[in-house]
Amino acid sequence: MTITSEQSDWFAATFTMMVDNVEQVVLGKRHVIELAFTAMVSEGHLLLEDYPGTGKTSLARAMSQTVQGVSTRIQFTPDLLPGDVTGITVYDQKTGEFEFHSGPIFANVVLADEINRASPKTQSALLEAMEEGNVTIDGVTRSTGVPFLVIATQNPIEQAGTYRLPEAQLDRFMMKASLGYPDLASTIRILEGTADVRHELTPVITPQALVSMSDIARGVFVNPLVYDYIGRLVEATRDARQVRMGVSVRGARALTKAAKTWAVAHGRTFVTPDDVKALAEQVLAHRMVLDPEAEFDGVTASAVIGQILLDVVPPSRSDLA
Repeated sequence: MTITSEQSDWFAATFTMMVDNVEQVVLGKRHVIELAFTAMVSEGHLLLEDYPGTGKTSLARAMSQTVQGVSTRIQFTPDLLPGDVTGITVYDQKTGEFEFHSGPIFANVVLADEINRASPKTQSALLEAMEEGNVTIDGVTRSTGVPFLVIATQNPIEQAGTYRLPEAQLDRFMMKASLGYPDLASTIRILEGTADVRHELTPVITPQALVSMSDIARGVFVNPLVYDYIGRLVEATRDARQVRMGVSVRGARALTKAAKTWAVAHGRTFVTPDDVKALAEQVLAHRMVLDPEAEFDGVTASAVIGQILLDVVPPSRSDLA
């Protein structure tokens, strides 16, 4: 499917309206909001590694209100059980039948707060839902709904009593980003009360329209040379001497899907190398496992991605013409 300029214009205008709507609540963080909606439209999920009180819950709630969807919040703790996330089947003595009580995973936007505080067994309850949009309980598969976005958070400072997310679960997140503290101007607006961070936002689109946006994004054209560029970037993560485990094929697919959405959100019907560069760090860095010696020397995954982007030559405009 090839998208038309009319579809591209509608997509870009709607995407901008969604971001503007959320920015009324999450002040001064337009780029992160764009990344979050890119993950949602691309049918991916977002991991926020950030300090407490930076607006992670507000972001999830505002995104849900913007797309007229349902949002839930799960506070992950060491005693949380998988059934607390997915739901359980309960025997009803009156009817003599088993009745399913759905858990908070059945929503359009799910905030998994401090996900690394739960045990690996409970964390694994999210794997099927994040990958396939389904939950299987007692042999019955149920859909979580569409659209479906998991925004998971973890605190980078307080690590006592936490369980490090396994690589298999990190690979399920399309992007990893950070909200960070608001700038001075935004902080002053919040203190003055000109920004009501708790008010209800007016929906911009329906969940069905968001599905249409996902269909449009899938139709964005990708030149074979851009596919080659993405492949070479991913291979470079595996060959880097500071890296013990590079990016998987799932990571390459995630970068391609996100780049398509990013391109059409900025009014183009085709992906450019700059679209790939704009998202490479957020999509690829968290999927890499660095060599322990490199970590000891202060090397970060973001720095490795930055060097790879300098070393791997993108296709030129003349080649893509």
